Amino acid sequence: MSEGASVQAVTFGLGDEVFAVSVTLVREILDYAPAFRVPNGPGWLLGLTDVRGQGVPTVDLRARLGLASAEPTLSTRVLIVDVPLADRIVSLGLVVDRVLAVTTFAAERLEPAPDIGMRWRSDYIEGVVREPDGFVVVINVAEIFSREDIDAATFATAA
Repeated sequence: MSEGASVQAVTFGLGDEVFAVSVTLVREILDYAPAFRVPNGPGWLLGLTDVRGQGVPTVDLRARLGLASAEPTLSTRVLIVDVPLADRIVSLGLVVDRVLAVTTFAAERLEPAPDIGMRWRSDYIEGVVREPDGFVVVINVAEIFSREDIDAATFATAA
């Protein structure tokens, strides 16, 4: 990236961890409501959320990242993200514990993901940003869900 470039992101929390996703992927942020359950989906697929008349597959991001499950609270939100794939864009709802802010990071603050010492696979991570109280993990939503995962989620919710 060129000098002076910046990264705009939506930051959110899962437990004590802080994550971020590019603001360009986030279509909207909804208050949590239970998803309409669908049978035979992967364990991390909660079901469908109605977003302006469209059924959007909704994912427990904690479960997908291998974190312990948690009961929804008044702070729980659903990020509606548009995930770019090679041949199409897929909308997904990501259930997160809380949304913190829309923020801008200077691109030079984005450090590469370490290969060891992280509880997540490094290919899920675009980088980390060091903050005074810890790290913000910038995730790559398209890498968290493989093409097969997304096809399974969209097939399960379409069935």
